Amino acid sequence: MSTSFRRKATAVTFAVLALTLAGGGIAIAQPSAKAPQAANQPTARGTDTQPPVTAESARMAKAALKSGAATTLVATTAFTVVNSNGTKARGTGTVLKYGPGEYEVQFGYTVSAGAFLATISRSDSCCIPPAGEISVAPRLSTPNAVFIQTRNSAGTPSDRGFTLLTHTP
Repeated sequence: MSTSFRRKATAVTFAVLALTLAGGGIAIAQPSAKAPQAANQPTARGTDTQPPVTAESARMAKAALKSGAATTLVATTAFTVVNSNGTKARGTGTVLKYGPGEYEVQFGYTVSAGAFLATISRSDSCCIPPAGEISVAPRLSTPNAVFIQTRNSAGTPSDRGFTLLTHTP
């Protein structure tokens, strides 16, 4: 009887496992009524584009590349802490502010093939930063710059302080 009970217990265990896996797979495979972006994004979002590069921004980017052209580093990791008004608190790079929640950080070397990480933060040791969202991307037409966009929790572009980390190969 002991052997028979063990076989039945094993069979029941495998059956429960199989049903659990199959049930989870069916739930995941069912299509949603909305597209994934439309289902997860608030309606307040209006633009996912970067502002055009200004002549001043292009001039500054070229000057920064000239001054940093002598670097021989194999990989570079740099950080920049930026206040919500677009001023650099500490770190490397030059910060430009375009509009509400739109920032550009320029470096003296090409970063377009690098990895970028940004988080909403404060430059001082006081308090928790205001809630919100942040996006980071290579700057269009500027190989030595990164574009950062910050938003409030409702998805509206809003000025937020942030910390940017770049790693370039």
